[in-house]
Amino acid sequence: MNILTVNLLFSTFVFWVAAKIYVFPKLSELGPKAVLLPILLLHSFRHLGLMFLAPGATYAGIPPQFAYPAAFGDLLAAFLALAAIPAVHRNIRAARLLVWIFNVEGTLDLLVAITLATIYGASAYMGPAYWIPAFWVPALLVTHYIALVVVWKHWTIPAQSVPSRT
Repeated sequence: MNILTVNLLFSTFVFWVAAKIYVFPKLSELGPKAVLLPILLLHSFRHLGLMFLAPGATYAGIPPQFAYPAAFGDLLAAFLALAAIPAVHRNIRAARLLVWIFNVEGTLDLLVAITLATIYGASAYMGPAYWIPAFWVPALLVTHYIALVVVWKHWTIPAQSVPSRT
């Protein structure tokens, strides 16, 4: 049995329970901005996935077939989250599309990283970066799901156009 898999699944379950208790009952009362901005800010820290490429953060021999896609997929998700923040904050028309793009890329990145880590046995090389898949990835998975629910079911108010500055 792979302990990292148990940690990932159990932590995801705990974050899911927290979301069911604290977030989902409030979604109809909160607007997209109130829910999505904290999620986007959290995901802006996904640059931390670059630790998979940092000597000392992982053990020597971490499979590059896992490390590079995981690191750069996380970095892209961080950039996409950062790009969506001002649009969501200002309720710009493109905000929903930017959140959708971020959410699809970020979710796929996590699923690909989990798959590649399993295929290439990366858990044995995680070292100090072990906390990323054991704690951080479950939080990201659950918040991606929350963002999907908001975009799909709770974003009903039309976005405002940005006023021109003439």
